[in-house]
Amino acid sequence: MVIWVVFLWNILFAQDNEQRKDCPNLTISANKRYLTSNGKPFFWLGDTGWLLLSKLNHDETEKYLENRRVKGFNVIQVMVLHSLSAVTIDGDSALINRNVATPRLTSGNNISKNGYWENLDYVIDLAAKKGIYLALVPVWGSNVKAGLVTTKQAEAYAEFLAKHYKNKSNIIWLNGGDVRGSDSIQIWRTIGNTLKKYDPNHLISYHPFGRAQSSTWFHNESWLDLNMFQSGHRSYEQDTARNEAHYGEDNWRYIQADYNKKPVKPTLDGEPSYEGIPRGLHDTLQPRWTDNDVRRYAYWSVFSGGCGFTYGNNSVMQFYMAGAKVGAYGAHESWIQALDNPGANQMINLKRLLLEYHFETLSPDQSVLEEPGERYNHLVALKGKSCLLVYTYNGRQILLKTRTLQSTQFKYKWFCPRTGKFIDAGRFSGETVKKFDPPGQPKEGNDWVLILEYI
Repeated sequence: MVIWVVFLWNILFAQDNEQRKDCPNLTISANKRYLTSNGKPFFWLGDTGWLLLSKLNHDETEKYLENRRVKGFNVIQVMVLHSLSAVTIDGDSALINRNVATPRLTSGNNISKNGYWENLDYVIDLAAKKGIYLALVPVWGSNVKAGLVTTKQAEAYAEFLAKHYKNKSNIIWLNGGDVRGSDSIQIWRTIGNTLKKYDPNHLISYHPFGRAQSSTWFHNESWLDLNMFQSGHRSYEQDTARNEAHYGEDNWRYIQADYNKKPVKPTLDGEPSYEGIPRGLHDTLQPRWTDNDVRRYAYWSVFSGGCGFTYGNNSVMQFYMAGAKVGAYGAHESWIQALDNPGANQMINLKRLLLEYHFETLSPDQSVLEEPGERYNHLVALKGKSCLLVYTYNGRQILLKTRTLQSTQFKYKWFCPRTGKFIDAGRFSGETVKKFDPPGQPKEGNDWVLILEYI
């Protein structure tokens, strides 16, 4: 009997080590600006697969995760409990009596076979084999805001999660869930503190309401390792909320606000406007956000100092099936087709660019820009010791104060965020202010990255 137990333990230990090799626990860099994996810089490229646990079977999960792996995504944001009535696609309930303190387990507190929690185990392990981390929201904020979760229940539930998943190395905890921290703030603190107490090796962030950022309520909390904001789905004209800053579509402003806070913590846009979703969400007659908008949010935020970016697609986040009734927010395209929408395909270009130029060595620096511009004319610049990167959304003229750079000799090229291709443009030297005209005519979506390399 002892030999058999040891044999089983060795198998499980080997499997766990295999997972750890694929996805080591993420940590925060020494300068607190970005994430690291096994000591190496980790650029967060996320996708919102919010309803994965309740909408997909194992074959569909494999299809989804493999598609995202090929496209370079390395984080998937998932709701553990969208509602307290959460069930798998086969109807297996997550909870007993809709109580987060009583997960539906077999006796002895073991994960039940073919149940909700075993399905979560399967998804976590499959993602790990593909080098993907899961950013797990314990319970979606609307349930807490509605008074369906008490502080005592939240503590018991968070302890359960922490103890059961502390050895799954590819996990990030995402507290909250589309809700202001001021709504039931004690419960969010309880969940954060309890997760950190029983699972200190996994990073924790907070997913807030639209046009809000975690740092507003939790920046100084010891459990919050990195900040996240939801720049949201409203246009400039629709930005009339009373409780949040009026940044409109300027998601780079959230980055700036977080970047200057003490203590220093990484930050990123965890929910910008989704590809294929109506502007403002609820009026399906409104124009829908496109791949052009997705790229703009991505480059604006990362070039302003974000440690990564989360992409989203209206059909994919809810795994809408074609032929069903119209989905939330007017979704009508099958999630399987939407997997390959242009914006999703273009995200890998951002990741490759940032890795090639060692994003961990670059810092935002708007002082090099003669005319930073407003709204869609806004330019963002990342500067390093040997290069400068400047993003323009609409391909307008770029004026650079080259006298402020650490060289007088340069070669430069253009990078296309749509195709991922570089265009060599020549060399120059010794100018005080240099003008650069991107390829094509200025218009929304004619976005380019100007790259100066110091000679």
